[in-house]
Amino acid sequence: MTIKKMRDGDELTIALTGRLDTNTAPDLEMELKSGLGNVKSLVFDMERLEYVSSAGLRVLLYAQKVMNRQGEMKICHVNEMIMEVFDITGFTEILTIE
Repeated sequence: MTIKKMRDGDELTIALTGRLDTNTAPDLEMELKSGLGNVKSLVFDMERLEYVSSAGLRVLLYAQKVMNRQGEMKICHVNEMIMEVFDITGFTEILTIE
């Protein structure tokens, strides 16, 4: 998985490419733990994300909890397969997906 971060003031956009799974979720978690200071708006761009596993969902849940305290988080450009995972797991109820 490739993680591309773009910062614009207090907004951070993270574009994910590839698979967010057991092997790659720790990388994203490390990026989030070191990069969310002073972030008021976190955007995940999933246009090029092909797959998300339960480990990936756990990291997204972590990010949502952090951003509930300091701002907002949204997810954009979700493909049909990943949206189905979000629906089945109930994540559509707790995440802002555009």
